[in-house]
Amino acid sequence: MLKELHLSLSLVLVFACGLLYQLTLRSQCFFACLPPFTSPQGLEGLLRNGRSIVFIETSERLEPPPLVSCAVESAAKIYQEQPILFFMKGLSNATQMTSNTSSYPAFSLLSAINNVFFVPLDMKTLFEDTPLFSWYTKVNSSREKHWLHVSSDASRLAIIWKYGGVYMDTDVISIRPIPEENFLAAQGSQHSSNGVFGFLPHHPFLWACMENFVEHYNSGIWGNQGPKLMTRMLKIWCRLKDFQGLGDLKCLNISFLHPQRFYPIPYPEWRRYYQVWDRDLSFNDSYALHLWNFMNREGKTVVRGSNSLVENLYQKHCPKTYRVLIQGAEGTVSRKSGKGNR
Repeated sequence: MLKELHLSLSLVLVFACGLLYQLTLRSQCFFACLPPFTSPQGLEGLLRNGRSIVFIETSERLEPPPLVSCAVESAAKIYQEQPILFFMKGLSNATQMTSNTSSYPAFSLLSAINNVFFVPLDMKTLFEDTPLFSWYTKVNSSREKHWLHVSSDASRLAIIWKYGGVYMDTDVISIRPIPEENFLAAQGSQHSSNGVFGFLPHHPFLWACMENFVEHYNSGIWGNQGPKLMTRMLKIWCRLKDFQGLGDLKCLNISFLHPQRFYPIPYPEWRRYYQVWDRDLSFNDSYALHLWNFMNREGKTVVRGSNSLVENLYQKHCPKTYRVLIQGAEGTVSRKSGKGNR
């Protein structure tokens, strides 16, 4: 009887240890233990449907800052039936992740969203079978002045060409669905951005862009492989006209979307996002808002209770990010400092 009881307790202990191991493993590896793919074909299936929303992080950073978290969450909220793919270079080294999930609150909250998936960014594999492969295998990234941006410019072209979908910068907050399949976003009259664009898989325009990327590569000129590339290629493909009113332009099977769709606040006025909310700014003609984070050298952030435009955008379009990373972070600071909220 005693032996049977001992055996039963041993089995229970083994089962409990196994369960504890699985729970610990999920908290440690993040990427390897992502929520199961909704497609029986896995990652390839998610990508090949041509409807993914794609974000890219080319640094080794693993914990998304609040603005990045807001961009991803807002996209997941607007495109609930579509996979949101976040390609991160840092995930190629899974040993960087630790069991201390409190160190990665944004990663944790985004991982819990059903249609958000984190994917390691392997550029060498990504660029295979594209014009970018020969460039990538020869370039010395340590000598490149704007490598993080240039490598991101290249990666977004290759991903959308191979799999289709919509690419968005990580400082773009989605507010309503984009109805177009093949489109570029105008930053100004006759000037395209590359911060948001979408195409069906294997679109010839993106292949031509990759060829031009390599042929006219000059990383010393800011934006030469990014918005300037898109603009010069669009001018080759189309006879661009000035926008009339708020109407979009059409060239062959590419839509050139009015600046109001993504850039209602132009980059010289980027600070308006951090000023008190002007209720006259309805953004009724916009699909998403680009917050020009590259211009934010002052390190402006969302301040709880400031009633700034960006705070209102967080509250409405990425409420989980606002609750965890803005309210939660400030609550932690207040408790540590001994100062209560008033």
